[in-house]
Amino acid sequence: MKRNLGQNFLIDKNVAIREVGYANITEDDVVLEVGPGKGILTRLLADNAKEVIAIEIDEKIVWNLMDKLPKNVTLIHNDALKLDFDSLPKFNKIVSNLPFQISSPITFKFLEYNFSLAVLIYQKEFADRLIASFGNKDYSRLSVGVYYRAKCEILETIPKTCFRPQPKVDSCAIKLIKRKTPPFVVRNEHFFFDLTKNLFNYRRKKIKNILKELYKLQKKDLPYLDNRVEELAPEQIGELSNILYKIISYN
Repeated sequence: MKRNLGQNFLIDKNVAIREVGYANITEDDVVLEVGPGKGILTRLLADNAKEVIAIEIDEKIVWNLMDKLPKNVTLIHNDALKLDFDSLPKFNKIVSNLPFQISSPITFKFLEYNFSLAVLIYQKEFADRLIASFGNKDYSRLSVGVYYRAKCEILETIPKTCFRPQPKVDSCAIKLIKRKTPPFVVRNEHFFFDLTKNLFNYRRKKIKNILKELYKLQKKDLPYLDNRVEELAPEQIGELSNILYKIISYN
């Protein structure tokens, strides 16, 4: 086990049982698991699913799990952040107790894939950011990106005593249901996500100052110039993105 990989292994089987229940795993499901750890969740998933694809970066864990998992589990020794998910068997659900240190990048990567439902465990402060609304102190680029791609809810809080080594904070199980279509339309998704990232990087500045610095724009007829990004709903950020993209495209 490598602490620098952010691994805190789930040791409470009852939590894993509830995870599988939340995901409503059936014999038709192909499930992706990132970070199988001691295999508690992996085995439960395998009991219910058609196939489980378990990705593990730690070679020692891979060797420990090898030949100890059910036949319908494909164990892959690789970095989930670098692995091309399109190279895997097509999965429709994701159930994982995620290594906490990769929570943000792996979540954004999940959201690019066409899954139907995910049940994931994150540290509580990260889970709070996932569901935060504008005006909330936890509202962030992550909140906007997740809202655009999926419906998100916190299912339960999991005490830190359910993990070894024991983390400093509690965790949460969350459910993501991938949206078939986004809740609002943007002209260019790449530009929208890039703008969102830039605005939150300077979240204490007014939007007019950020646009002047980043895009050399000094137009006074743009909306929300005297606001800060934390005051804007995702739809309003999308509106600003559409107007800016049109201006920049024609310049």
